[in-house]
Amino acid sequence: MNLRKAVGPLLAVLLLGGVALAIRSSLRERKNEQGAADRITVKILTGSEKENFLNDAELAKVLDAEGVAITVQKAGSREIATRPDLKSFDVAYPAGAAAAAKIAQTTGSKRIFSTFYTPMAVASWKTLVPVLEKAGLVSRKDGACFIVDMGKLIDIMQKGTRWKDLPGNTAYPVGKSVLVTSTDVRKSNSGGMYLALAAYLANGNSVVDNEADADKVADSMLGLFSRQGFQESSSAGPFEDYTSMGIGKAPLVMIYEQQFLQHILSRPNPNPDMVLLYPVPTILSKHTIVALSDNGERFAQAMISNPKIGSIAQRYGFRAQDSTELFAAVEAKKLVIPHTVVDVIDPPSYDILEKLINRIDAALTK
Repeated sequence: MNLRKAVGPLLAVLLLGGVALAIRSSLRERKNEQGAADRITVKILTGSEKENFLNDAELAKVLDAEGVAITVQKAGSREIATRPDLKSFDVAYPAGAAAAAKIAQTTGSKRIFSTFYTPMAVASWKTLVPVLEKAGLVSRKDGACFIVDMGKLIDIMQKGTRWKDLPGNTAYPVGKSVLVTSTDVRKSNSGGMYLALAAYLANGNSVVDNEADADKVADSMLGLFSRQGFQESSSAGPFEDYTSMGIGKAPLVMIYEQQFLQHILSRPNPNPDMVLLYPVPTILSKHTIVALSDNGERFAQAMISNPKIGSIAQRYGFRAQDSTELFAAVEAKKLVIPHTVVDVIDPPSYDILEKLINRIDAALTK
């Protein structure tokens, strides 16, 4: 009898413990199922300049904590705006605000998010800086180099001036024409930004904002692109030529500042002769997310609100609202860049830029 009295409460305790364990297990399973249901995979179409950043392992961990995984496909930023399969993606992430506006117009999406930005710049070589200074094209300020007469540089290129013809040029006296290499203006945003900048100067330092002005300046732009020969469709191509083939292949290359900074920051011993020249005026490339689905919007919200993502972006050379980390990393590499880019113009609308590009395309494909 005493044994029964002792065993009874013990069985009750074990029974209650089992019930509690079962409840906890059930709640855990329900929470795991709910968490799995909340996790999403976002399909992104983006320009090549963001490919390494979006495939970064630390970024993947940060997004994973937000319940987001991503798959990335690259295309030229201008090409993104005209992709027939655009709506099969959750996110379009071009390098230009004008391309983003066109994507929004095409898809009907009103979910547009500005993330990071970078100024357009010209990658060149320290060997050439004294030559360009003597020609009155380049000037140094606070350790950074600026193309102070972009109009004069364009004029030299349109006239077919050769490097050996520049006054006092003993550093690079070659018969090659002075040209700024760019991407294919018909496919890539960086080529389009170069065209926008050149058109602004040809239009009397005014943004081309109507078809009449576009018609007026289009013909004068043709030589800047036709005389380059083959042009890459992605911004990665000309920059790879610059870093791998050197001054002989690429003395002046229109790039995103971000490409140059990413290259410098990711290498222990980058080529010390590499230099950035900042056009005056210049133009900004704004990396803009167009969310094409609810999952895309969730990704966009994480990108603009999580400070860890901003830090990772700066390690890849992108400027943010607060670029303190980027500037510190660049200075640690003994590189001088302007913290504030002052003389910045706006690009034309997508449709006006498209008109300029179509005129060049028609001439190139005759």
